[in-house]
Amino acid sequence: MAVFKVEGGHRLKGELVPQGAKNEALQILSAVLLTEKRVVVHNLPDILDVNKLIGLLIDLGVEVEKLPASLHGAISCSYAFCAKNINLDFARSAEFCKLSAALRGSVMLVGPLLARFGFAYMPKPGGDKIGRRRLDTHLIGLEKLGAKLDFEQVGSFFELKTNGLKGCYMLLDEASVTGTANIVMAAVLAEGQTTIYNAACEPYLQQLCKMLNRMGAKISGIGSNLLTIEGVTSLNGTEHTILPDMVEIGSFIGLAAMTASEITIKDTAYDELGIIPAQFRRLGITVERRGDDIFIPSHEHYEIESFMDGSIMTIADAPWPGLTPDLLSVFLVVAAQAKGSVLIHQKMFESRLFFVDKLIDMGAQIILCDPHRAVVIGHNREFDLRGTRMSSPDIRAGIALLIAAMSAKGTSVIENIEQIDRGYQNVDGRLNAIGARIERF
Repeated sequence: MAVFKVEGGHRLKGELVPQGAKNEALQILSAVLLTEKRVVVHNLPDILDVNKLIGLLIDLGVEVEKLPASLHGAISCSYAFCAKNINLDFARSAEFCKLSAALRGSVMLVGPLLARFGFAYMPKPGGDKIGRRRLDTHLIGLEKLGAKLDFEQVGSFFELKTNGLKGCYMLLDEASVTGTANIVMAAVLAEGQTTIYNAACEPYLQQLCKMLNRMGAKISGIGSNLLTIEGVTSLNGTEHTILPDMVEIGSFIGLAAMTASEITIKDTAYDELGIIPAQFRRLGITVERRGDDIFIPSHEHYEIESFMDGSIMTIADAPWPGLTPDLLSVFLVVAAQAKGSVLIHQKMFESRLFFVDKLIDMGAQIILCDPHRAVVIGHNREFDLRGTRMSSPDIRAGIALLIAAMSAKGTSVIENIEQIDRGYQNVDGRLNAIGARIERF
């Protein structure tokens, strides 16, 4: 198990280039199974979750070729994929189920496999330990398209089969991003028209739909919560570039404020960030747009806004265009050194705030109200957080703990950093290059 040893109290200065978006990458990689033609994907992040999914595609028989980086200044990778000869025996094997269960993103292989080959296995997925993450939206949507579902209790996986998917109307029980992606990828090859109401509409889901349309799919309503899909018999190849990772960009904004650092974040695709910059401004953080870059000046102090009636500010996650839940851990830790108080309301996952006990050990003033809500009373830099030893429970808590450690007085040790590596590419090397002091053991 790898650990970070972090010497806190150092101000950073320089430029950071965000990686390709992890959440988009997992959708796009799954979609290459929908066609036997060549698909080229640019700006893939070199992170554990993406590399595991590429390895799983290779095991399925997908031809994978790493290409020279094509984006100026990009830190991420370009790959070509050709899913012409899929090993269907492996797709039915216990080994496939075992490997899939270790990676939550593998759940999105189900829609493409079902649509193109008529069967798929869906194991109970792994990933972050952040509470219940049900699969109902995926399974009910695929059943409505005509899949027959059988649960294998011994192996803890779902088997789905179909003699041909048929379009239909469906109202999703939740605006699940991965659920919407799975259903869309199945529906593009289904017979007839599919209408999906309460669909997720995050930029990464929009990216997937635009890519599928370039491949020959017929999807309308992109960017809204009502998608209409006219099924086609086959898809062609295409070339696709993944957006910068909005969660990493938000993490860097929070890091800059918390450590009183001056940082420029390059090539952010600013117009795709939604309300993220505005939400950081509600914490009193200056977020300055410079073309497609973001400049964060050094903050000696930053003050949390109050609502117009003087009541305490609340920052909560919501379906797009609301705030992504993946950034609430960062908002929580950054508020610890703000002036004022804020209620952080994590609506989606009931265990994602449990990492606050580690921040409390470091000296943060946080009241955990229940599994979904925490009140943060900011120190306004009158007290430093203390370095300590802690463990990363999930990707987003991991980066929040790293931000806390970098702002703290003394040295911290963060265990289980594989969780951070799942979502952040070479984060220690990139931060060290602009003044951080992080050692990996």
